[in-house]
Amino acid sequence: MAISQTQKTEIITKYARHDGDTGSPEVQVALLTADINALTDHMRVHKKDHHSYVGLMKKIGHRRNLLAYLRDNDVARYRDLIQSLGLRR
Repeated sequence: MAISQTQKTEIITKYARHDGDTGSPEVQVALLTADINALTDHMRVHKKDHHSYVGLMKKIGHRRNLLAYLRDNDVARYRDLIQSLGLRR
């Protein structure tokens, strides 16, 4: 269900703002998006898995808060991130 370590490092290197960057909002949103996509696929198969559903909702809320923070502080970075991840906003 969770993303593999190699996928995680690829996402971090793609969205990092500088070397060793793992905490910027872009990286966090990209990692959460990968987790959300994996959990969404899981939920399509296992419709009655309520425990995973709660975790999915928490991840969606966390991503929403990070996107709101990024939108309030730097609109250009927000728009680039939304476009590169293919999110509807």
